[in-house]
Amino acid sequence: MGEQLVREQYREVLRFVRRRVRSGETAEEVTQEVFVDAAATLAHSSTVAQPSLAWLYTVARRRIVDEARRRARTPTVPLELVDDPTQPDGYGEGVARALRAGLESMPEGQRLVVTGRLLRGRGFAELARDFNLSEEACRMRFMRGLQHLRSIFEEEGLQP
Repeated sequence: MGEQLVREQYREVLRFVRRRVRSGETAEEVTQEVFVDAAATLAHSSTVAQPSLAWLYTVARRRIVDEARRRARTPTVPLELVDDPTQPDGYGEGVARALRAGLESMPEGQRLVVTGRLLRGRGFAELARDFNLSEEACRMRFMRGLQHLRSIFEEEGLQP
């Protein structure tokens, strides 16, 4: 693909995606996935012609749907609900206490990734950019953070 053509197509696809998703960061991630798909298609076949803008829009639509499904599977809980004094005592209070203790006792890097992902609904690419890490490092911190929280819950006799 010619560099100028790619830039023009990138801008068009990004504009297309931005009109359909809420977050600018998500729009950029989706657009990047579209062009990664295009590059992979070109790399795997010598007979495939340069992708048209219509093809890129079709791939973008699919990636937008994929992103919506992914977000629907990973709901986020606002932090305010954890600290809500109007919630009844009992299990919810124990969970809030264990969650607070777990977050306070984990390393700062893990805490930032876990809270960014679970409480703010941010993607790994966005977190990686913000913390100057690789996406894989963010995923690892997230998984280790969740393991830490699970152990705190188990110590408190709570089922995560």
